[in-house]
Order: sequence, then structure tokens, then C-alpha cells
Amino acid sequence: MTNNTDPYIEIRPYNDEEIPAALDRLINDAEFIDAILHHRFSNHAPWFKALMSPILKVYLKFKWAKFDSVEAIQMEVKKYLTKTLKATTDGVTFKGLDKLDKNTAYLFVSNHRDIAMDPALVNYGLHQSKHRTVRIAIGDNLLKKPCATELMRLNKSFIVKRSVKGPREMMKALGTLSSYIKHSLDTENSIWIAQKEGRAKDGNDFTDPAILKMFHVEGRKQKTPFAEYIRSLRIVPVSISYENDPCDTAKANELFEKAEHGSYEKGEFEDIESIVQGIIGRKGRIQVVFGDVIDQNFETPDALAAEIDRQIHENYTLFPINMLAAGCDDESITHKTRETLQNKLDALPEGAHAYLMDSYANPVKNVIKERETQSA
Repeated sequence: MTNNTDPYIEIRPYNDEEIPAALDRLINDAEFIDAILHHRFSNHAPWFKALMSPILKVYLKFKWAKFDSVEAIQMEVKKYLTKTLKATTDGVTFKGLDKLDKNTAYLFVSNHRDIAMDPALVNYGLHQSKHRTVRIAIGDNLLKKPCATELMRLNKSFIVKRSVKGPREMMKALGTLSSYIKHSLDTENSIWIAQKEGRAKDGNDFTDPAILKMFHVEGRKQKTPFAEYIRSLRIVPVSISYENDPCDTAKANELFEKAEHGSYEKGEFEDIESIVQGIIGRKGRIQVVFGDVIDQNFETPDALAAEIDRQIHENYTLFPINMLAAGCDDESITHKTRETLQNKLDALPEGAHAYLMDSYANPVKNVIKERETQSA
């Protein structure tokens, strides 16, 4: 039974007893069923899809009957993720998990390159190392369809209300979000959140201090100073590095269009297409590095952002394609690396080339800059 006095009911993930009803809503969601049929039978006639619709509903009802807990759904997701990583990567490595306590909840703040894969990889690494999986922060801009909201909340995602208008509504949404993050950590549930709103389409991984200010909204309410409150959150910066970004040309094209025309109009299903492309596209090697728990005193959001950035940049894995794009003379660069980069450029209009090159070169520049700062 859902508790209507729950202050987080609008944003939090579903709990075990809410799972069957949510699955039932999905099965009866015409848009969801249509989307599956369209994906599965795109070359078939409309009458065939109409015929398949009730069959698919019966099949899902039967298949999903055993999913009566969050754990059961997560194990199913893990099964698909294992297959996906096997088919689309040349191996995934995780580092730094041995420094973390399995019985402690952390606030994982990571760079953001891929909508679905970033938090999925963090969860995969945690699960493999016998840590509890995280609750995932997801912007409501990705949840325009009710079925998308259901799917995300079934898999431990909570909603960041970005689309609220008006200062009062915004402050209320920020307060609820900040309080929910603290409540999760206090009840031993780790959190994953991106270091800034949206993916770093230009390869520049920098933390938005506004997100760190949001963390402290609950601290201000409790009259706890910024530095002390931040220490209580146990923030762990996470660096996710993809050798190949399956959405790289789409990102470069978007940045080019924005620069050329002053704006970029997203297609209705563009976010969904990015999610699908990120999951099924070739990713090469992937490295996920968990940094050190931030337990020092940082008095301001800017100082804290600089520390998160330092760890993310230092722990970022530079692949041969990054070195090539940055113009470095590195022995790891092979003929195949040059060919791969050239193929990407050939798929783009000339004006977009610089944006693609930057997306692979900027991590190198940021690592170099970080090393220079440290040795200065």
C-alpha cells in the first residue's frame, strides 16, 4: 500500500509492493506496446502489428509475473547488461572499488557521456564487487512519456524536476530533491548523479557548482555549514571513459548546428534514440574509476567542484583515439586508430569536424592542465 504522506512520492523509485501495479500499467500502455512492436517488427504491415498487440500483452503478463521486487528487476537488467557489454565492448575494467566500504552509502558524482550506460556501468561495477547498487538521478526531460517514467522508477531511478517553472516551484523541487538525497544516504542507499545537467558533448568534464549548492539546500535547512554537510554526504567522484562514443557524431552535429544557427531543435524521439544508440553501439574499451571519498573541508561549491574535477580528470583513461585527436605523438596510435577517426569525420559535414575532434581531444587537454596545476 502506497503511503500518501510520503514527501518523496512524486520523485522516488518504486518500492517492492508498488512493482506489480507499475508493470500492469506498462502492459496496458498503448504507446509502450506500440514502441516495442515498432522496434521488433518495423518492416511488417500495420495490420500485423495490430494482430501482435494482444499477444505481446499476454506474453509480457506471463514473463513479468515473477517480478515482484526491485531486486528481481535489477537481476533481469543485469542479465541484459552483461549480454550488451559482451556484444558492444572490448572489455570493461573497474578500479578503486576496493577502497570503498560495502556497508556505507556514498554519493557518486560522475562525468556524463551516455544517458543510460553511465549509471548502468557504475551499478554493474558495484554489483560485481558485492556493493549495493545506487539510486539514479534522472532529469524529467527524459520522461516525456508515462511509460518512460514507469521504466525508470522500476529500476531505482528518481526524478530531477528540471522543467518546473517559477521561483517558488523551483525552490520547492530543489528542497525535496536535496532532502531525498540526504534521506537516501541516511537510510544506506547510495546515489548516482551526473556532475552537470546533460551530457558533456564536447568532452569537457566539469562540475556545475549549482548541483553542489542543491546538495546543501537540506543542509541550510538544518543550519549545518557547507563544509560539514558535504563531508556527511561522502561524495565519491567517478570517471567513466569510453574508447569509442557511439553517439559522438550525433553530438558533434548538434554542437555544429547550434553554432551555425544559434539553436538546435531536438526531434521528438531524439533522447530515446540516443539512449538506444548508446546501449547498442560499439564502445571499444571502457574504464570506470572510483575516486577517493571527499572528506576534507571545502567551504564553497566552487572549491568542491574543483576537487571533483581534479579527481575525474586525473582518473580519466586516455585511449589512442584521444591522443590522436589531441595531436599527440603517441606510440599507442595505430593505423586502425587513424582509420576509425577518419571514418567518423567522413560521416559529418566539414563544419562539424572540429567538434568531433574536440570531444576526443579535450580529456587529454584537461589531464595535462591538471598535471601542470599540481606541479606548479
